[in-house]
Amino acid sequence: MFRRVLGKTFGFVGYTIQYGCIAHCAFEYIGELVVCSGPSMEPTIVNEDIVFSERMSRHLCKIQKGDIVIAKSPFDPNMNICKRVIGLEGDKVCTSSPSDLFKTHTYVPKGHVWLEGDNLRNSTDSRNYGPIPYALIRGRVCLKVMGEVYSTLSYMYI
Repeated sequence: MFRRVLGKTFGFVGYTIQYGCIAHCAFEYIGELVVCSGPSMEPTIVNEDIVFSERMSRHLCKIQKGDIVIAKSPFDPNMNICKRVIGLEGDKVCTSSPSDLFKTHTYVPKGHVWLEGDNLRNSTDSRNYGPIPYALIRGRVCLKVMGEVYSTLSYMYI
């Protein structure tokens, strides 16, 4: 009797570990649903929009100018940001705000990207913290899902 209970317990633990590994790999290498919060990507992505972020592009180095990406914040590694890729390594980008009379430019260093929010007047982005390393990119937004599903989704701040 004890042996049967012990066998069932080990079997349950084994299946739990297997399904946990599958779920981890799916979220880490395929993609995830993310709830966006904040005004910096308006009107493209508004507060509390749900987006699907696929992660294959990041691993295959297929991030291009114009893509919207999810990245780790350069200030707080526990927070994600959602921004548009404006420049890739070697590109010349404008670093001044839209209201500045004199425009300043810089080059994006090797291994970095320049990110900006679509709402330039209300966005903390590379104009504030500079180019971010390519390694901080978590995924590329490929689908916007409208709705309110909060229970199992990760929250991020735009």
